[in-house]
Amino acid sequence: MDKKTLSRDGTSLAYARAGQGPAVILVSGAMSTGGTVAPLAGLLAPYFTAFWYDRRGRGESGDTAPYAVEREVEDLAALIEAAGGEAALYGVSSGGALALEAAAAGLPVSRVAVYETPFADFSEGGAEERAAYTEHLTEALAHDRRGDAVELFLRLTGLAEEMIQGARQSPMWPAMEGIAPTLAYDDAVMGDGLVPRERLASLDAPVLSLVGSASPDWLRRAARAVAEAAAKGTYRSLEDQTHMVDPNVLAPVLTEFFTP
Repeated sequence: MDKKTLSRDGTSLAYARAGQGPAVILVSGAMSTGGTVAPLAGLLAPYFTAFWYDRRGRGESGDTAPYAVEREVEDLAALIEAAGGEAALYGVSSGGALALEAAAAGLPVSRVAVYETPFADFSEGGAEERAAYTEHLTEALAHDRRGDAVELFLRLTGLAEEMIQGARQSPMWPAMEGIAPTLAYDDAVMGDGLVPRERLASLDAPVLSLVGSASPDWLRRAARAVAEAAAKGTYRSLEDQTHMVDPNVLAPVLTEFFTP
């Protein structure tokens, strides 16, 4: 990241930008930094000024206690100001929930696109599973058991136990433990895990809710519910895509949606 801006509470936010044209800010999900969406930014840069950033507590950005979702909304407000005062937002997974909340909070957001925001209304065990996850995650982080926190998250995503144990032995595990405290931030962003229908209904900005056709049924149903709840919502499924969406498939869809 080659640029910095300050959020309202003084937290330093690292970001990068590429391209020219209307501003589009990319918001990453849990267990990731802005580098996760950098390839997508490169594909959008011929048409827009694409911004990507390290959310607070990650990568080169700072952090300021205590955490609140409102602080991350203020982070996006600072980035929008740096982008010229108005921007479109794209958020992936829990980053999508943050993008939607920022727009609902009244930030100058022209359009919002989200990919597979994991609202749990339609998953088996749904709200109960998320409540248990929050309880166990809070306990693990309170005792600085970062590895356990990462395991809890990977288990929540449906990763098989043998793959979780394999990840523990991988070179990337220390970095995953390093970012583990921000799992609580994404958990807070997701709220009770249910589609925030009233908040979405209040949005003036058009919303594009995307999902991969090869993703689990509950994610497809959640994505459709987001589009149906938004006042100006559209649902679209991307053929053969999973939660790890191919930027080359995603970029043309976002380009079409974000083009004024």
